[in-house]
Amino acid sequence: MERIWLQHYDPGVPEDVDIPEKTLPEMFKNTVARFPDHPHLKFMRNTFTYRQVSALADNFAAVLAGLGLPKGSRVALNLPNSPQFVFCYLGAMQAGCTVVPCNPIYTEREMEHQLNDCEAELIVTLSRFYPQIRRLKQKTRLRTIISTNIKEYFPWWMKPLYTLFMEKKNGDRVNIEADDYRLPELMKKCSNVSAAPIKADLAVPACIMYTGGTTGLAKGVVLTHRNLVANPIAIFSWMPDAKEGQEIGLALLPFFHVFGLGTLLNLSLIFCGTLLLIPQFDVKMMLGNIHRNRPTLFPGVPTMYVAIINHQNLKKYDLSSLRVCISGGAPLPLEVQKKFQELTGCRLLEGYGLSEAPPVTHINPIYGEGKSGTIGIPIPGTLAKIVAMNDPTRDLGIGEIGQLAVKGPQVMKGYLNRPEETAAVLQDGWFLTGDIATMDQDGYFTIVDRQKEMIISGGYNIYPREIEEVLYAHDKILEAAVVGRPDRYRGEIAKAYLVLKEGATLTETEVLDYCKEQLAIYKVPQQVEFRTELPKSLIGKVMKRLLDDNRPGEGAAPAEEQMKGKEAE
Repeated sequence: MERIWLQHYDPGVPEDVDIPEKTLPEMFKNTVARFPDHPHLKFMRNTFTYRQVSALADNFAAVLAGLGLPKGSRVALNLPNSPQFVFCYLGAMQAGCTVVPCNPIYTEREMEHQLNDCEAELIVTLSRFYPQIRRLKQKTRLRTIISTNIKEYFPWWMKPLYTLFMEKKNGDRVNIEADDYRLPELMKKCSNVSAAPIKADLAVPACIMYTGGTTGLAKGVVLTHRNLVANPIAIFSWMPDAKEGQEIGLALLPFFHVFGLGTLLNLSLIFCGTLLLIPQFDVKMMLGNIHRNRPTLFPGVPTMYVAIINHQNLKKYDLSSLRVCISGGAPLPLEVQKKFQELTGCRLLEGYGLSEAPPVTHINPIYGEGKSGTIGIPIPGTLAKIVAMNDPTRDLGIGEIGQLAVKGPQVMKGYLNRPEETAAVLQDGWFLTGDIATMDQDGYFTIVDRQKEMIISGGYNIYPREIEEVLYAHDKILEAAVVGRPDRYRGEIAKAYLVLKEGATLTETEVLDYCKEQLAIYKVPQQVEFRTELPKSLIGKVMKRLLDDNRPGEGAAPAEEQMKGKEAE
């Protein structure tokens, strides 16, 4: 197909890229050989060189071998951005295993589904999450739990301070059962074991990333080493003035999310970049890192940039080192983009990607024409087109609205254990994204609408049906409908409309507390409205488009009428 967008590539950006037939650990070892003493990770004012990270990865690979974990086993990582995530990620792949990143804020119900679906046998978890994981050991195929404390790779002088002021508060001090392990003890036990040759091969999946779907059930996206190697190469080529060993990335995006994994961690493994690891979002910590460590690259979601431009002491921080800032995960408001660029002098680019094409397929040029409101143009080696919604074999023309389809070396192998769903979205090498889009005469793409009913809040995908299923399980709720509502900070929030069973009483606080027990915090509805009935079609389907935020409407009743019995108690 004609790639009309190539005319808008910045000078020096290639049309295509060569992808070596090597595993990610092999690519990393090549980087270590060239830049052994270059700083790789900066974490809580501690620095780790490429040589040191490589040795830690070798050590962890020896740990897995010592535990008798066979090649092809799934190793789950329930960790925030930390040195432990990086060397366990590399070491597991080096041992021939498949890594399964987990979201640490998942509830037990959500974690149980993911661990059972991928059949993970071993998990490395932060100590504060150990009690939850331990309870899941009897409900999953887990046979080995390895616990690690966040402070283990702090500078020596910071460890006692953390123990004194934070450890008890955060719940990091836990007792480990006799049949489980502590990471430092295992690493020490295997520290003198010679590094085994890299066992990873291109046939074994490198990683399984979990993403939601229109059914609300998390799906495992099977990614090959080629998938993980291809995107960093294309991203690096998109920055014509980028130099190996000179870029510094602000690693605020979590590595358990494909955006952070691809644009930060994997990029550094191949092209030698220093990563400033930030384990959780804190705007003051983020600004302090930028001011002190002078990062050049900052991929983020819109809410991060909103937090920066609205920080009351922003003028105290020097942000002039930032050269490339990429926004993804949710639509970037034009006013946020303009204000950020005015305040920092750094261009903020909007892009697009998916877990199924980890993570980038489109982005606006860094120095050339950037069209606000668009997701930009396809990156090197990636093709894109608009196809008819009801017939993906029929290509649409310029300006026509249809489904976005992409093709490239980063496109996934398929969904784990879901051959029918895989066949539905992978057709002749093209991945049907499910997102509604259009392409203009210059080859710039615009997302018109996201997948049906999906809510994107602060960069997180929220699927209404999953929340609705939790609400329907409540013994006082008769009907539930969840929709997205605009929010200036998060982009969107989830709002729940509820009909209670006859004679039942329930408050908004009780509903939210119940949801917090069943769902990750970002999935919990921000608003709840009680109604006597929900608008439905003739076949009984809830017509969500008729749920009006501004007035109760026909069939609605003030919430206090349904709640007054409970309030009286």
